[in-house]
Amino acid sequence: MLQQTRVQTVIPYYQRFLARFPDVESLARAPEADVLECWSGLGYYSRARNLQRAARLIAEQGRFPRDYESIRRLPGIGDYTAAAVASIAFGLPYAAVDGNVLRVMARIANDPGEIGSAATRKRFRDMAMDLLDRRDPGTFNQAMMELGATVCLPRQPLCDACPVAGFCAARKAGTESRLPAGTRKSELQQIELTLALVERRGRFLMWRRGAEARRLAGFWELPEARQLPGFEPGEPLGSFQHTITNHRYQVAVIRGSAPRAPRGWRWIEAAAPDRPPLSTMTRKALALHARPPRFSS
Repeated sequence: MLQQTRVQTVIPYYQRFLARFPDVESLARAPEADVLECWSGLGYYSRARNLQRAARLIAEQGRFPRDYESIRRLPGIGDYTAAAVASIAFGLPYAAVDGNVLRVMARIANDPGEIGSAATRKRFRDMAMDLLDRRDPGTFNQAMMELGATVCLPRQPLCDACPVAGFCAARKAGTESRLPAGTRKSELQQIELTLALVERRGRFLMWRRGAEARRLAGFWELPEARQLPGFEPGEPLGSFQHTITNHRYQVAVIRGSAPRAPRGWRWIEAAAPDRPPLSTMTRKALALHARPPRFSS
C-alpha cells in the first residue's frame, strides 16, 4: 500500500484491510471483487491484484519464502520491497533503497545524476550495498529510511541534526538543497467530462471495465452522458476535480433518464455492503447525489 502512496493516506486503508483479511489464507480465498472494493480509493489497483496473487502462492507453498530471490519472484515485489523484507524479517544482507534512501545517497556522494535514470538508481543502490551493516542489515535499512524521512528532507534538510553530516559531500559543497536532481514532470492534461446519474428504485445504472482495460479493470462506473444512448439530461448535481497521474478531470454530474440499459450494464445499489468495486470518480459523483439540497434564503 505504501508504494507511491503517503503513510497518512494508507493507515485507515491498512487497518480496514487487515480487519477484512487478517491472514494470508483469508486474502487468498477472497473474491477479487471484495479485495478491490476494500482497496477502492487507494488507486494503482494492480497492487491489490498482485497482493492477492502473492497470497495465493504463499498459501499454496505453506509458508512465506525465506530467501531474497524467492521473495523477489512474488507478484508485485520489486527490488526495494524484497530487500526490505529479506533484511528486516530474515536478517539477509540486502540494502533497501527507497526514495528517501536515494536522496541520502545523492547527498552523501554529492552526485548530480538524475534520480529517474536507471543508471543513477543502480549507482545509488551499489553505494547503499557498500555502506550496509551486514551484521544487522534490518536495523541499518530502517535507520537509512528514517534518516531520509525525518532529517534529510527533500526541502530544507535538517543538516545540523544529521548524524552523518560530517562526511556528507553535498553538505560540504553547499549543494544539499539542490539534490537529488529530479526528473522532468509531464505536463498535466486537462480533460472535461459529464457523468450521467440514472436512478431506478435506489439503484444506479453503471457499466464495468473489462479485464483488458489499462486501468481500473473490473471496476464499475457511472457512464459518461455520451456513452448512454437516448440519455435525457435533467438536474445538474454539481462538479468536482479528479486527478489520475498526469490527467486532471473536471467532472460534471447530471441526473437524467434513459430509455433502456445497454447490454451488460447493471443497476447497482451504492450503499449495499456486497456491492461490486466502484471507481473513486464514481464514488465522488454519488457523494454529490447524497449531499443535502441547498436552499436559498
